[in-house]
Amino acid sequence: MNIGELAKRTGLTNSRIRFYESAGLLKTVDRRPNGYRTYSSDAVLVLELITTAQKAGFTLDEIRTLLPSDLERWEHDALLDALRKKVRDIEALEHRLAESKAQLVGLIGDIEAKPGDMDCAANARRVLSRMLGKAVDTPTGAVDDKPAGKAMRRPRARAV
Repeated sequence: MNIGELAKRTGLTNSRIRFYESAGLLKTVDRRPNGYRTYSSDAVLVLELITTAQKAGFTLDEIRTLLPSDLERWEHDALLDALRKKVRDIEALEHRLAESKAQLVGLIGDIEAKPGDMDCAANARRVLSRMLGKAVDTPTGAVDDKPAGKAMRRPRARAV
């Protein structure tokens, strides 16, 4: 079949099919004397495997190592090992995402728990202090959450 028919059968663009071919993923390609590409019926299966593997999170390099040059020579154990490794990778990613989500939800809660009489700058320092586990200093030049330049001066201590 020609590339147009293969594109229709797989839902991929001609350029995507050519890309997979140039990346060494699609090997079941022959050239006619006029230079046109012809694809076997296996090309549909290979392209579907590639797109499914990409959706599952496999990189093109990982796919390249897993796809045999001929579908009859698939290495069963290597495929299972790669699939199990990908499941572990996904589980680790899910764990990292759950931790990130919990941190963000906690941060949202801290920000929303701002006392009504507290201004935003003081609340930001309060939240950052909790988040960092240490006190966050007032910016230089500012006193009592007032912008620098408008700060009230403290009276000097008098010598007795």
